[in-house]
Amino acid sequence: MRKKILFSASVFHALTDASTVVIPTIFPILYNRGFLITRYSQIGLLSNLGLIATVLFQFVVVRLSYRRDYRIFLLASGLGICACLALTPLAGSFFVLLLFFLLLRLAASVYHPLIIAWISKSAVDSDKELDRAMGIQSGSGNVGVMLAYLTVGFLAQRWTWKTPLFAWAGLGLLLLIAVLLTLRGVPSRNEEIRPLREAQSWVRSLAAVKRFVPGFFFGGMGWNVTVFFAPSLLNHRFGVPMGQTGLFLALWMGIGTITGYSYGPLSRRFGRKKLFLTTLAGSAACLVVIGWSPIRGLAVAALLVFGVLLLMTYPSLHTFVGSTVRPEEQTRAFSWVSNIQMISGALVALVSGFLSDAVALHLPLLLAAVLTLGVFLFYLPRGPEFFGGRSERAASPGVNGGA
Repeated sequence: MRKKILFSASVFHALTDASTVVIPTIFPILYNRGFLITRYSQIGLLSNLGLIATVLFQFVVVRLSYRRDYRIFLLASGLGICACLALTPLAGSFFVLLLFFLLLRLAASVYHPLIIAWISKSAVDSDKELDRAMGIQSGSGNVGVMLAYLTVGFLAQRWTWKTPLFAWAGLGLLLLIAVLLTLRGVPSRNEEIRPLREAQSWVRSLAAVKRFVPGFFFGGMGWNVTVFFAPSLLNHRFGVPMGQTGLFLALWMGIGTITGYSYGPLSRRFGRKKLFLTTLAGSAACLVVIGWSPIRGLAVAALLVFGVLLLMTYPSLHTFVGSTVRPEEQTRAFSWVSNIQMISGALVALVSGFLSDAVALHLPLLLAAVLTLGVFLFYLPRGPEFFGGRSERAASPGVNGGA
């Protein structure tokens, strides 16, 4: 049962994450043609409003999920993603593009609060099992993004910018069918009960994960700065063709995916704290190189290393939450951290868009480097126990307490 849950969730994670970068990857094409997108600030606006819509809808998703079948949410989410991808080529103005992108973000908002919690609750045996499961599901999302980067630029350059959207809509439908068929006969009911004092329960869940807020801030910022601005940086600053830009970003995801899958063994070998701090320090250095380097090869090399480090932080952070929060609180807890990650990413992307218009395209990367250093300094003096364990989850009063 656990293997089927992990496999199905991982495939759906690949689809969800791929869908959220398919459209941003064509932004440079639209900008270059002066069609739909004419300013960098519009890219920041798309990111900002899309992620804010996701944050708000995730609270609704969690509230609807109590005592209901996870498969219903997977079906609705998958169909919504495929429909939005198929309809986006019909956009004739920036505002219609914005509408379809917002709807796509709403459809993609199911996975992180609900399905990651489902995986965490199914990996009940040990920290080792939890580390392994989080590494696999996180790496699978990266695979989806890698495939999106690898195919979107090529298909758009070979045919039109609409082609990859239609292609991913069709592929998404096939993946959704595979997920639902795999989950046949698997108990998939969310056993969490809606608390009598729901507002207080949300507050308790936030208190349980507040120590990890800076980490998820870094995760959202690093992802959005890369996804929304790295394609434009490579294309406009270094003159990299769109097809080659997609290849570089696919390599970025591919290398990061390998390290994501290896998170479990690495965390046991080096410890959660050392591994997490290494990713933060290295990420800050890479962002400086990407932002300052006038040499294309050096900037691309730093981007690839940054992928390794950034994509290692996601299973780390999800493991921290899964090992410190009680099962009955995990859906709300994962909703909080997902929302924090998205809000931080949206705000940084919005500011980055205006900075790119007003100053230079590389400035968002330097800003991200400074903020990453701040997160590193926050976690540096913390002890290993700060990063959690299954035994701590059982004893922590901050996440207990019924409604």
